[in-house]
Amino acid sequence: MALALELATPTRLVVSAEADEVVVPGVEGYFGVLPGHAAFLTTLGTGELTYTERGHQRPLAVSGGFAEVRDDKVIILADTAERPEEIDRARAERARQRAEQRLAGRAQGDIDFARAAAALGRAVVRLQVASRAGG
Repeated sequence: MALALELATPTRLVVSAEADEVVVPGVEGYFGVLPGHAAFLTTLGTGELTYTERGHQRPLAVSGGFAEVRDDKVIILADTAERPEEIDRARAERARQRAEQRLAGRAQGDIDFARAAAALGRAVVRLQVASRAGG
C-alpha cells in the first residue's frame, strides 16, 4: 500500500507520486506519514521534505504553507519547494552569508532579526538539499 503524494506551490505542481513514506517539516517539528495515518491538517515550517518512492529517498527544500494528511493521501501546498537539481548553490550560499552578517549585526541599518533568521534557515536548507543532487 502506498500514499498518493501531491506537492504544489502557487506556480506549479512539483511532485505527484506514489510514496511509501513522507517526512515533512511542520512548524512544531518533523513528522512522518505512512499509509493509514490518521487524518490531520498542519502548517509547514522550513526544512527538508523527503519521500520514499520505490525504495529511493527523494529530498525537496520546502518553506511555508500547509500539509493535509488523509488515510492514503498527503497534499502539500508550499510557499516554495525546490528539487536538489533546481537549486542555485552559489545564490543560496550568498543568501546564507547575507543572513549571517545581518544576524551578527554587521549589516548597515535596522535589522529585522526574525526575517534574517528565516532567510538563514531557508538558505541552509537549500544548501543541504542541493548537496544531495545527483544522489
